[in-house]
Amino acid sequence: MALLLPGCAADNQSRLPAFMRVKEAEPAPPEAPPDVALLVRKNLDMIFVVTTQPRALEATSAKRTDRGDAWTACVRARIVSIAGAPLPKQTYRLTIRQNEIIDRRRAGPSDSCDPEIFKPIMPTK
Repeated sequence: MALLLPGCAADNQSRLPAFMRVKEAEPAPPEAPPDVALLVRKNLDMIFVVTTQPRALEATSAKRTDRGDAWTACVRARIVSIAGAPLPKQTYRLTIRQNEIIDRRRAGPSDSCDPEIFKPIMPTK
């Protein structure tokens, strides 16, 4: 009977020998954590309004989202108001997928940015 159905294969639960069963798809290799500092430097105008003159940039390392399909990181900087007055540090939560920032929003208490360890982001030369 197996000779009559050469194009058919059994699923992995079948009683057929292993070489005749359909192989399960191999999982995709895990995506490496993004370089948050590099992404922030490249997308500074997207994260902070240019007129706020962001300085003393700091970021956390990237962490997987609960769903596992993206990364999150927190970034903060000292900025100035439109009138030029210094403002307290502003913190934003970034969502990153495939080395692109896909969402940026002001961090709130539920984002857990405050207890994170922030590291300085060195400016590019």
